[in-house]
Amino acid sequence: MIPWLMLAVFLAGCRGNGPGKKPGASSFGEDADFLRQHLKNVVVLQHTADSSQVLVSGDYQARVMTSTTGGRSGKSYGWINRPLIASGSYRSHINAYGGEERFWLGPEGGQYSLFFPKGSPFDFSNWQTPGLLDTAHFNLDNRTDASVTYSKRATLKNYAGADFDITIIRRISLLDTIAFKKRTGIVLPAGISLVAYETENKLANSGVQPWNEQTGLLSIWLLGMYQPSPKTVIAVPFRPLPQATQFIHDDYFGKISPQNLQIKDSLLLMKADGKSRGKIGLSPEVARPLAGSVDLETGSITLICFSVAENGRYVNSKWEHQREPYKGDVLNCYNDGPLPDGSQLGPFYELESSSDTRALRPGDFIIYRQMTAHLEGDKAAMDQLSKMIWNRSLDEISRVFPDR
Repeated sequence: MIPWLMLAVFLAGCRGNGPGKKPGASSFGEDADFLRQHLKNVVVLQHTADSSQVLVSGDYQARVMTSTTGGRSGKSYGWINRPLIASGSYRSHINAYGGEERFWLGPEGGQYSLFFPKGSPFDFSNWQTPGLLDTAHFNLDNRTDASVTYSKRATLKNYAGADFDITIIRRISLLDTIAFKKRTGIVLPAGISLVAYETENKLANSGVQPWNEQTGLLSIWLLGMYQPSPKTVIAVPFRPLPQATQFIHDDYFGKISPQNLQIKDSLLLMKADGKSRGKIGLSPEVARPLAGSVDLETGSITLICFSVAENGRYVNSKWEHQREPYKGDVLNCYNDGPLPDGSQLGPFYELESSSDTRALRPGDFIIYRQMTAHLEGDKAAMDQLSKMIWNRSLDEISRVFPDR
């Protein structure tokens, strides 16, 4: 059970129906129909007891493409790159198909990077997502109404020239309110719409050589792409330690301006408008097992819940040769924006978490789990929820960026 969620009255008194989708936005059913038209391997998880649904694609590495609390007509939460998917073509650097949780491996940058060829400068022109994490098809091993399991065997080479023979097993499970309560300690009152799912991700050393720090280690990295808006804000609580800001990094792609990033007490707030490229990271010393966002127009809240190994080693993904390659971040948040040449991958924003890394011997493995939840209700209910999670009302969060 996640300690921060041990709140018996976390949502007490919340009432109201979900806000539904915004005018002009795709519904879950429309996104599902589109994906079925262009992909061969689409699985929809659902319970008969409620209208929550989760859509997964084996064509895109067992990726959760989108989810909803409201069935076919409900709000679709994942950002989906329809033009790219419909084109059937491949792009350089990355095929940003979208999806609200995809499986990646770290590190991204540094001397043990999986995303840069050996000896190349760490810049966008040389950055390339490995095919295993970009275009590879994962094998469907098992399926029920509420869960699906995929696997993949592959070999990767890092910047240092080390080879990794790996097996990935990824299980996605739709959670009902009972399972949600068991994992979080939250008792949901009537009137709150919820969709929640958990992914269990296993990474095994399937080779004959042990992995070691001198040639590089791997971590499990989960990233979710969501639809940005001028009224969406990423909200990340952190541990209020002395000098806590030294464990918060906002210079992945250059410093983020105060117009887009603010720290209020032990809460980090960042615009998620898809208009200014920037990324933040939190070290395990200050990271809490939670990150989220709030759409201030509808009041809907998205949460990701994960584990933090406070004394664990986390790979460093900064695009540079690193003095401390195992002093990286457990949590990252990204707001998309124009690249130097004026092009743009999205727009979208991301919530990301990573496992710690281990020196795995042949046959050893690590397992990393993350839960994603979307909550909808009327404004009063969501305002109360915001206060409980972040100690801020929706209006207080809105006033942090007065130009909204």
